[in-house]
Amino acid sequence: MLILVTGATGKVGRHFIAGLLDDPRFSETRIRALCHNRSVDEGDRIEIARGSIADRDVVANALAGVTHVVHLATCKETPADVMDVAVKGLFWLLEAFRLSPTARQFILIGGDAAIGHFHYRNDAPLTEAARHRAYPGSYALSKVLEEVMLEQFGIQYGLNWCCLRAPWIMEKDDFRYTLSFGDDVFGGPDWKTLVPEADARRHARAGTVPLLRDADGQPLKRNFVHVDDLVSAILAAIDNPRARQQLFNVCMDRPVDYGEVARHLARTRHLASIDIASQYHSNWMDNAKARSLLGWQPRYDLEMLIDSAWRYERSENDPRTVWYPG
Repeated sequence: MLILVTGATGKVGRHFIAGLLDDPRFSETRIRALCHNRSVDEGDRIEIARGSIADRDVVANALAGVTHVVHLATCKETPADVMDVAVKGLFWLLEAFRLSPTARQFILIGGDAAIGHFHYRNDAPLTEAARHRAYPGSYALSKVLEEVMLEQFGIQYGLNWCCLRAPWIMEKDDFRYTLSFGDDVFGGPDWKTLVPEADARRHARAGTVPLLRDADGQPLKRNFVHVDDLVSAILAAIDNPRARQQLFNVCMDRPVDYGEVARHLARTRHLASIDIASQYHSNWMDNAKARSLLGWQPRYDLEMLIDSAWRYERSENDPRTVWYPG
């Protein structure tokens, strides 16, 4: 088995490669990492291909002899690049895959941006049958186009594809910094812009956490997944006959409730919270299909997500780096 991994240097790519190499089920599997701006270390079972997936020749060469593709490469809110990477890149990958005599399975990591994230009201849990609804911006549109293109290639050419749709992916101390009122905030909202400047500085010093409220005034519920759980889902999908041409929600069993976060941090770390009003909508991604068909179960619940983020201590050679905006 030779797996081509795009986006190999990113958060999921690094964890996936390490997880697969450590899994005895894949002891004979080799990895080809397609790297563009950054690189991974080569090894006995890891080889490097270089270039952009927007380049057809790069993709064709990278797919030579490949049996599986795990497609992780993506762009965030970078309109100048997102269509080349997300749309053209995926098209060239699928074209080369369908023509390959060795190709067996194509796995795409999708995102909840394809179904609107927390931008739209939903009156029931979001299953895999939820319709595509991109919110404003280039990233959400790209995630819709990826899922539709993958499905259509399956219809056109009978490709063995699987899409794992993930919400916001956490590792290390990520979750702690999603709640920061400082310049070190990870992702959005950018809390310091939602309160007076002096208040933001005071909250940052004190470690005050935002209690985000939805459009109905209730604590917002928002979906997350830890990278370790996403990697275990990818490994569960590889060569799984029940994954053929299937879309799976891969997320925590329950969404993160900002009210529960505030209460847990007040109880365990004596941190204060402050209400932040919003026009966002609570939602609940249903992962029952992945649990049923893949036999997959996330390890991380709310308390584990919070506590692991607060306990994590970064070493000097592991700086917090955000590689893309958004």
